[in-house]
Amino acid sequence: MRTLPGLFASLVLAAASPAQAAAPSASHPLLGIWILTIPQLGCSETYHFRGDGTTLVKSAEEVSESEFTVAEQPSARGFYKLEDKIVKDNGKQDCSGEVMKPGTRATNYIRFHPSGARFVMCQNETMDACIGPFERMPGQGI
Repeated sequence: MRTLPGLFASLVLAAASPAQAAAPSASHPLLGIWILTIPQLGCSETYHFRGDGTTLVKSAEEVSESEFTVAEQPSARGFYKLEDKIVKDNGKQDCSGEVMKPGTRATNYIRFHPSGARFVMCQNETMDACIGPFERMPGQGI
């Protein structure tokens, strides 16, 4: 698993099909607040996946909001498909130095640790190009 700036930017900026308006179930394991620490960049990001299908992300000086859809069950390979569309951004740089633009879409694949307290985000349903782990903030269980 790699956490390189180039891979990070490609996962976040990957072109994708549109996110749809269906909110996840209240018991979905993705809901809650997650922290991604990126030691190579000396930075961390906070992701708040909310039950209404929106995400609030804080990354360095950037604050953005997006709409997301996530599969209710993992695929046969154990990954949840996550589609995301940025709807608001404050125009400041994130941990990788990028400025996200509203309308940017991404499709990634999430694989949870058996504990449910961590996950990795990957470009596809393999562990070949992933970032993470994202760690659940204490007290943010479902």
